[in-house]
Parts: sequence; C-alpha cells; structure tokens
Amino acid sequence: MSEAAEASTQVKEKGKNKAHRKDKLSAFYWTFYARTYEVSNSWKIDPFLPADNKAGAFSEESSFATLFPKYREKYLREVWSAATTALEAHGIACTLDLVQGSMSVRTTRKTYDPYIILKARDMIKLMARGVALNQAVKILNDDVACDIIKIGNLVRNKERYVKRRQRIIGPDGSTLKAIELLTNCYVLVQGSTVSVMGPFKSLKEVRRIVLDCMKNIHPIYRIKELMIRRELAKDPKLATESWDRFLPQFRKRHLKTSEKTAKKNEKLVQKDEARRAAGLEPAAEEKDKLEKKKKVYTPFPPPQQPSKIDLQLESGEYFLKASEKAAKEAEKRKQKQAEVTKQRRAERAEAFIAPAETAAPTVEEKKKKQKRKRGAAAMEEEMDVEEDEEQSERKKMKKDKKDKDKKSKKKHREAEDES
Repeated sequence: MSEAAEASTQVKEKGKNKAHRKDKLSAFYWTFYARTYEVSNSWKIDPFLPADNKAGAFSEESSFATLFPKYREKYLREVWSAATTALEAHGIACTLDLVQGSMSVRTTRKTYDPYIILKARDMIKLMARGVALNQAVKILNDDVACDIIKIGNLVRNKERYVKRRQRIIGPDGSTLKAIELLTNCYVLVQGSTVSVMGPFKSLKEVRRIVLDCMKNIHPIYRIKELMIRRELAKDPKLATESWDRFLPQFRKRHLKTSEKTAKKNEKLVQKDEARRAAGLEPAAEEKDKLEKKKKVYTPFPPPQQPSKIDLQLESGEYFLKASEKAAKEAEKRKQKQAEVTKQRRAERAEAFIAPAETAAPTVEEKKKKQKRKRGAAAMEEEMDVEEDEEQSERKKMKKDKKDKDKKSKKKHREAEDES
C-alpha cells in the first residue's frame, strides 16, 4: 500500500496542469489492480469473516437462477444435497426446480459476505455446463474465478467447428492437459461452451487460446509462448526487460495470389542475375517469362459497350415502322431456313453418291504379272542353288583341312616315337 500512497503524493505535487498525465493514470490503475487481485507475494487476501460485516444482515434479498439441460437432471438430483450443504456454510439458500429445469440461489438472513451470491451464481452456472460438483465448489474460494467462453457462433461451417473444437482437446486430451498445467486452470469443453476455472490472470490466457483456436490459430503456438514466458519469469534479471526478443514470432503462411506471383517473379529475377554473373544465358522459359510485358494497371473501368438501341440507331433500324421491322425479320428468317434446307439436302444426297470403283485388270496386265512372278521364282531358285553349292564347297574344304591336320599329327607322333 505504501507504493500507491507515494505515487498519489507525487501526483499532488505536480499541480493542476499536469494532473492528467500518464504517471497519474498508471498509479491509479496500479492501485485499483493491486486492490482487486493478488499482484505480488507482499499482498495477502484475508478471508471475509462474519466480523468484517459491520452493517449486519442485508436489507434486501438477492437471487440468481439458471437453466440446465435435460441430460444433467439425473446428476444434479444425486448431488443436490451436497451442493446445498456447501452453500449453507456461506449462508446461501438454493433450490432445484425439475419442472422448469432451473437452479436458483438467494441470500438469507445468515449471509454475511456481499460477494458470495455472485460466487454461488457462478457455481450453479458451472454445474449446468457439465462441471462436477467437487470441482464447481472451488469457485466459492476468493482466489478462484471462472469464465464461460461461448464458441458456438464463432464458426459457421459445422464440420469446421467440430474440428476446431476437437483441436482444443487434442489427441487423448493432451492439448487440454498442457493448457491446464501451464495456466493452473481447470478447463472443460462441453457442447458450444468452454468452462474455465482458475486465477484471474490465467483466465485471460485460456480465453485467448480458445478464441484463437476457433479463428484457425493452433493452440500449440500459444502453448509454446506460455512455456517460454514461464522460463523467463524464473530469471530475476529479465524482470525489468522486454521479452519480445525471446518470444517466437509466428507469421501467416497463407499468401494471396498476388503475393505468391510477386515472390515467384523475385525468385526468377534472382536466378537470372546469378546465371548472368556466372557468364551464362538465362533459361529459355525464364527468358520468356521475363520478356512478357505486364499489363498496365488502370483504375478506370473498360469503355461501355453499345446497347441494343445504340446499334439500332447506327443501322437506322430504330426509325423503321413496325410493319417494316416485321418484314425485315421475316426475310431474315426465310434466309436462315433456306440455308438450313440446303445443308440438309446436301447431307441426304451424300447417301446416294456411288463409291469410287477400282477397274478389273486386263488380260495383258494379268500375263505381265504372271511373267514377273515366274521370273522372280526362277531367280529365287537360282539363288538357292548357288547357296547350296557354296555350302557344299565350304563343307568339302573343311573336311580336307581336317584330314590334312590328322595326317600331320600322325606323322609328328611317329617321328617322336622313332626318336
């Protein structure tokens, strides 16, 4: 509290002209934040006891009610006695209406804490959204807050919505568990809402993760950032420094078509420059692409095309009488019909055109063909005879050579035996 007092005295010393400067506002907000939340270890929130309520019993009754779905009726009936006991300890009365399907809480003469009715309201809301009683009762503690994030109307396409909601949970609930461990919160994804319980500061982080996930930003990016922040918080030297240089900067990978083409053209130019530096000519495809001239962008729309009336005015048809127009149209129709009938007649006449016939060969032509065949057959026979003779000669030569070799070998052996 001493820091806030010092800040306020410094503001008073500055005077009226400098009353609305930034340091005064920051001192005010800091004091407000310090009073509301637990900022550092030096601040300790004492529990609100009956002795602290000096005004006595409340003059008016406050009440809140909430509806619950049909499938929660059985569970709420089973645990309602335990819920009543937990709320009676704080002087809050509660009722379960099974006909209308609602739960309500209200203050009594025994209620001493003015803020506990809001905590009781949050408790029945959490129970209606599927949170178990033993977890929902923790909201009655001063250091625990809750946030119910509505995600049902963030994505229009149902399939996409289901996929993104599943992404918050992750495979076997691993993503949800990581979020819970890093933020010290309890997170429950149920239907079209995400119920969160935990410290005030962490609720903001979880809400950011959930909403970003529904906007197609994967929770892993935020989880990674939280892990880095957790490690940086351990180092006292970095307490007064900015952490932006340590945090990852995730850029969007989805580029527009114009951005993609610009990138592609840049790469082509770089390639061309590299080839020129190496003393090579640019590739043929790249050369063609570079040589193609870009269309000059003009902000003006293209010239307006002439309408049907404008064309009639140009041709003089607009000034004709109705009877003259009808006669002209009839003439056009007749011309078109004449063209169509001419085309159809030509198509029908094609069926009656005789195909081109090949003339039969004369006697002389037949004789010439036979002579050619005979001459060719005789030539083939002669060639076959010549081939047979050549083969027989080759065989004889081979046989004579073998006999000579045998005789020479025999003589050689005899000469060796004699020696």
